[in-house]
Amino acid sequence: MSSDQVMRKNCHAWAARDDSGLLSPYEFERRVVGSDDVSVKITHCGVCYADVAYTRNKRKNSVYPLVPGHEIVGIVQEVGGNVGSFKIGDHAGVGTYLDSCRHCEYCDDGQEVYCSKGITVTINGTCADGTPTRGGYSSFIVVHERFCYKLPEKYPLALAAPLLCAGITVYSPMIQHKMNQPGKSVGVVGLGGLGHMAVKFAKAFGLNVTVFSTSMSKKNDALNSLKADKFVLSSDKEQMAAMAKSLDFIIDTASGDHPLDLYMSLLKVGGVLALVGVPCEEIKLNPLSLLMGMRSISGSAVGGVKRTQEMIDFCAKHEIYPEIEVIPIQYANEALERLQKSDVKYRFVIDIENSLQ
Repeated sequence: MSSDQVMRKNCHAWAARDDSGLLSPYEFERRVVGSDDVSVKITHCGVCYADVAYTRNKRKNSVYPLVPGHEIVGIVQEVGGNVGSFKIGDHAGVGTYLDSCRHCEYCDDGQEVYCSKGITVTINGTCADGTPTRGGYSSFIVVHERFCYKLPEKYPLALAAPLLCAGITVYSPMIQHKMNQPGKSVGVVGLGGLGHMAVKFAKAFGLNVTVFSTSMSKKNDALNSLKADKFVLSSDKEQMAAMAKSLDFIIDTASGDHPLDLYMSLLKVGGVLALVGVPCEEIKLNPLSLLMGMRSISGSAVGGVKRTQEMIDFCAKHEIYPEIEVIPIQYANEALERLQKSDVKYRFVIDIENSLQ
């Protein structure tokens, strides 16, 4: 097959056609590989709650047909003439965004995700040429080399997929707030795809880790599998009260509605709660929760290109691996249903290479 045929061949995928979110086989054409582009044959794609939100139009802006998936890994199958950082055969990843303006103060500072002109998101976005972006429930993807990540060959591709969203989403605020210093205490709210990675990073950083969950069924995993130092049932008032003013930092990954005032009371003076989940449309908070302890709330959305690569390399060096359940593309609809019920430990990963025909 010629390189032109590789560039222009149809891309096989699964897509939702309407807000029922039901996925089924779909074909479309990827753009021609430009001089600065990398084409990645997708081997695996993680399943994120964003896939539910976009396919079911929960954000009221979905454009169909819609191909979900933004935790994408695979093998480089073609590179443009100007590409110097990748070669054919390299393992590579693509995350939640595919492009930015590349020149504003935030892009120049390695904070591309906060680009002044907005990023091109991997799912339900619009490319510079006006065509819609299509995600990783597909056979290959074409992306500018700046937004393609190098994956160490020794790191299993299936395990690398969740790093591109779940991993960087919790890693970035921990680094931003200097929570990589041994001896500090951190609380992790919610033990799902994001939360379990937060625990793994925190332990690798040498922190004292407390997991907060509404489900006692998470206790054994938190303490024995993930090696957290403490588990607190967040609905137990006595357990929560015993944790008052004990934490330097809280990373809140929970998507369900929950009272932030209660968690703010667990922070030491000057402590920070980093919000990475989306619990509700509006946050209700007593101002005294901030004022009386010099506490603050911080938001964070994934991370810039440099920090994402740093996170990938950190995971490879310290052998940090997500807990995953590998599934075929034909199980994607069931997986999205289970994900909404938190019925997964802790990330579904689709085996694209062996199931998408």
